[in-house]
Amino acid sequence: MADMKEIFDRLNEVFQDVFDDESITVGPKTIAKDIDDWDSLEHIRLIAAVEREFGMRFKMGEVSTMKNVGEMASIVAARATK
Repeated sequence: MADMKEIFDRLNEVFQDVFDDESITVGPKTIAKDIDDWDSLEHIRLIAAVEREFGMRFKMGEVSTMKNVGEMASIVAARATK
């Protein structure tokens, strides 16, 4: 399993890139409402960017049931290949 600190460091970079905002810092409890531009379209871009960054794929059921960034990080930790 990947190191959670490293995963969150990399997720921060992905979020900053996708939302074009260097001030974004995500944590386990971060949800879509916490980031101004995080709408359904940006969510798709974000999922694709996270998959590219970590060399893995989310299952459709995982994407629809993720409640926060912590759940995303846990899935990444369980499956990341990079």
